[in-house]
Amino acid sequence: MEIQTIKKLEEEALKKSGTDFTRLGFALFFMIGVLTFSFLNNGGISNNMFLAVAALIGAYMAMNIGANDVANNVGPAVGSKAMTMTMAIIIAAVFEAAGALIAGGEVVKTIKKGIIDISAFGGNADPFIWAMMAALLAAALWLNFATMMKAPVSTTHSIVGGVMGAGIAAAGFSIVSWSTMAKIAASWVISPVLGGIIAAAFLYSIKKSIVFKEDKVAAAKTYVPIFVALMSWAFVTYLTLKGLKKIWPQVVDILNLFPLVSIEMTKKPTLLTALILGAIIAIGVYLIVKTKLASSSTLLENSKDSVNTLFTIPLIFAAALLSFAHGANDVANAIGPLAAINDAVVNGGISSKASIPLWVMGVGALGIALGLALYGPKLIKTVGSEITELDQIRAFSIAMAASITVIIASQLGLPVSSTHIAIGGVFGVGFLREYLHLNDSESTIQEDKIIIADEKENLNAYKSELYTLERKENKSQEEYERIVELYKLIAAEEKLIKSTKKHIKKAKKVEYVKRDAIKKIIAAWVITVPAAAILAAILFYMIRGIML
Repeated sequence: MEIQTIKKLEEEALKKSGTDFTRLGFALFFMIGVLTFSFLNNGGISNNMFLAVAALIGAYMAMNIGANDVANNVGPAVGSKAMTMTMAIIIAAVFEAAGALIAGGEVVKTIKKGIIDISAFGGNADPFIWAMMAALLAAALWLNFATMMKAPVSTTHSIVGGVMGAGIAAAGFSIVSWSTMAKIAASWVISPVLGGIIAAAFLYSIKKSIVFKEDKVAAAKTYVPIFVALMSWAFVTYLTLKGLKKIWPQVVDILNLFPLVSIEMTKKPTLLTALILGAIIAIGVYLIVKTKLASSSTLLENSKDSVNTLFTIPLIFAAALLSFAHGANDVANAIGPLAAINDAVVNGGISSKASIPLWVMGVGALGIALGLALYGPKLIKTVGSEITELDQIRAFSIAMAASITVIIASQLGLPVSSTHIAIGGVFGVGFLREYLHLNDSESTIQEDKIIIADEKENLNAYKSELYTLERKENKSQEEYERIVELYKLIAAEEKLIKSTKKHIKKAKKVEYVKRDAIKKIIAAWVITVPAAAILAAILFYMIRGIML
C-alpha cells in the first residue's frame, strides 16, 4: 500500500515538473525569438545588440504582466463559475492583445507617470538606456516573484519603483518628483477603498432589490435590466475614455455617418461624449435584456441561484471589455521603457515621448497573452476563490467597481491602480457578507444573551442554596441528597452558559474574507515600489559596471 502511494506521488511530481518545463520552454522560445527578431530587424543600427537584449527583457516583463495583472480582469468571473479557466484565458488573451495592438497608442511617455526628470541625464543617452533597462528588468523580476507568491500586485507601481530606483542610482535623489511619488503612495489607500465601497454598494443594492425579496423572479424582471444597463453605461464610458484614445478620430468619422449623430472632432474623447455614447448603448441593452427576461421568466425559479445565472453573460462581456481596456493602457508598462530605449538607440538622444514601432507593440501584446496562458491560472485562482467565495452577483459588483472607480478617479485626477481596485472590490463584497451575516445573527445573539442572564440567575440561586446547606451543622439525609443534586445542577448550568457563550463568539467570528490573504496582499502592495526601486538600483550599477 505504501509503495503504491509513493509511486503515485512520484508520478504526480513527474507530471507537474513536466508541465513546468513545458511552460518554461514556451516562455524561453518566445523571449529568444524576440531577441533574434530585434537583432536581425535592427541590424544596421549601432548598439543593436543592446536593443535586442532590451527587447528580450521587455518580452519577459510583458509575460509577467500577463501572469499577474490580467487575473484581476477575469479572476472574479472564473471564481463565480461564470466562465471556465480555459474560456477566461482565451477571452483575456485575445482581448488583451487586441487592446494593445488596436488601441495601445502610437506614442508613450518614456518615463511612466513623470516620476523622474530626464534633463538630469544631461542629454547623455548611455546612462539613460542603462537606467531604463534596469527599471524594466527589476519590475519584471519583482512581478515574477509576486506571482510565485500568489500575490496580485500593481504592474504600474512595479515599473514606477523600477524607474525611480534606477533614476536615483543614475543621477541622485533630486531626479525624482517626490510630489508624484506621494500621489502614487496615496493610491495604495485610495484604490482599494474606492473599489471596495463601490463593489459593496452594488452588491447591497442587488441583494436589497432582488435577493431579499419574496418574489425574486418578479424583482429580477424589474431590476436586472437596470443593473445590466448601468454596467453597459459604465463600461462603454470606461472603454471610450481609456481604450479608444489612439483610434478616436476614426471612431468619430464612423459615428458621424449615422443620422442624428454629430460628434465634434477632438484629439481624445471627453467625459461628456463618453457618457452620451454609454447612455445610448445602455438604453439599447436595457430594452434587449427586458424583452429577453419577459419571454424567459417562466423558466426561472424563485431562488438566489436562479437570479445568479442572469448575471453570467454580462460578466463574460465585462471580462472581455476589462481585458481590452487593460491591454490598451497597461501594455505601456512593458513597452514604455523598451520604446524609450529603442528611441535612444536609434536617434542617439533622449526624448520625453517616443514613437512605438509595430514590432515593439507586438512584443507587448503577444507577451501579455502568452504570460496569461502559461502562468495566469495561479493568480486567477487567488483572485477568484482564495480571498473570499464569489458568485455571479458578487463578481458583477466587482466588475462594476473596476469600471466606475477608474472613471471617477481619472476625472478627479486621483492616482489609482486597476489591481488595487479589483482586489479592493473583492475585499468589499467579502466584508459586506460578514456585516450582513452579523446582522442576521444579531437576534440569535440577543436570545443567547437572555439565556445566559437567566441561567446566571439560576446558577447564583443554586450556589446560594448550596452555601447555606454546607454551613449547616446537623444535616438530614434529604439535605445531603440535595447538596449532591445542587452540585450537578451547578455543573449543568455552567456548561450551558459556556456553550452559549461559545455560540455567540462563533456567530460574531464568521470570516468571509481570509485574513491571511489580506495580510499577504497588503504587504506585497506596500513593498512593491521600494522593492522594485532597490532592485533597479542594484541592476543599474551592475549594468554600468559591465558597460564601462
